[in-house]
Amino acid sequence: MQTDALSRYQGRYRLSYLVPILMWQGPVILVAPEAIHQRLLMVEIPQLGQWIPTSKPIRTGDRFPEAGFQGLLLTTPEAWLSDRLLQQGRFPDQIPTLFDGVDELETWTNQVLTASLQPADWDQLMLACPDLVENIRDARVQLTKSIFQRPANPYECCLIETFERRVLEDLLQRLETCLPSVWQEFKSAFEMTERLIWAPINRRQGQFSLHCGPVEVASTLRPIWLQQPIVLVGGALDLEAEATVYRQRLGLGDLTCLKFASDRQDELIQLYLPERLPMPNTPEFQRALLAEMHTLLRVSAGNQGLTVLLVGDVPLKAQVGSVLASEFGSRVQVERTCLEENGILVTGWDFWREHQPVLPAPSLIVVATLPIPSLENPLVAGKVAYYKQLRQDWFRLYLLPEALSELQRAIAPVRESQGVVALLDSRVVHRNYGHQVLAALNPFARVSYLDANLFAQPDFSIPDQA
Repeated sequence: MQTDALSRYQGRYRLSYLVPILMWQGPVILVAPEAIHQRLLMVEIPQLGQWIPTSKPIRTGDRFPEAGFQGLLLTTPEAWLSDRLLQQGRFPDQIPTLFDGVDELETWTNQVLTASLQPADWDQLMLACPDLVENIRDARVQLTKSIFQRPANPYECCLIETFERRVLEDLLQRLETCLPSVWQEFKSAFEMTERLIWAPINRRQGQFSLHCGPVEVASTLRPIWLQQPIVLVGGALDLEAEATVYRQRLGLGDLTCLKFASDRQDELIQLYLPERLPMPNTPEFQRALLAEMHTLLRVSAGNQGLTVLLVGDVPLKAQVGSVLASEFGSRVQVERTCLEENGILVTGWDFWREHQPVLPAPSLIVVATLPIPSLENPLVAGKVAYYKQLRQDWFRLYLLPEALSELQRAIAPVRESQGVVALLDSRVVHRNYGHQVLAALNPFARVSYLDANLFAQPDFSIPDQA
């Protein structure tokens, strides 16, 4: 089930599954992050209980209660996925299971399936294998030298390539009997096919960590969907009602798909989309972007709500924050949650996704560029290489769906105030995928000029729909 973006943001859709769950006599597992657990237990379920009296027991935990339990069990995605993917046997088969928040399902699955080694794990390995201390130290030195010779990048990580793989393979072959558990997990992951291995780098401390995870999760997830009746609920899964691309990426077969349309009366936004800005990959873009942001902030000077400037490029984000702070003062904050009532938050996509639930709904969101994953990110490049190897359309199946889902979730709070979204990426106008971007932004009324009336209470009686 795919809810509209605002309902997903506000959680209004939960009544649609809580009522049948609480009225049904059999057991149900509800998989959701702990933040949703608290909301359900403290707000939704008590309020619903005033209208629908129920004696259904409700528990939380990382395993199914005693045999014969006929109530509702709340558990986390990490607990449920690790049980199913690692065959831990903590949840019985054939229990109806509802999964809330599956926009993040691929990320959660990757986290469960990724094995990691931290700098301290090398020291523990030498203590566990005293006869191989020299081999372990030599391998660590070789890896450190090779990894730190890589050019620095804004993502502070690199893919492990052929030479480093050989060093790791030689070391792991020697470590047959004395491996600590964390090394056993890494060795098992390392020996699997279709794996990405990457190293986050801390250049200041001269350290690196290692991560080994799947390049795709569909093949691993596919068998677990058959183990129980399941309902998946998300807010920005796919533009198509059938969720074809989403199902392909998550290994979902035939299933009934429902997509609820947005409420045009309550969720319409004003979309400012200038057509003559330089393309993001041109030298002129940065200056034009700063000028456009400056104009937007000036025109919206009477706006008393929060303004969010979404800038994905890390160096550009810092420069935007610095330039605007020199004129607008302490109103401008870069990735901080302590903001003035009419504050200006300059942020990347990750920070905004993490903190938007605790921040007030903005009246203006300015998107510098579409959140298309950058090929300069080694992890993105590794996944794209995998799609190319399979001769699949890596842009349509990976980069574009990631961007559209991120964009829909990012602007959902502004629908609450029926505010303004300024999209300053002219690729929406000039590229053939622009119509898909506009479809992801629906419902909206497009405006082509800036004035103070744009930030007054909107009148959507005759929208200029793109």
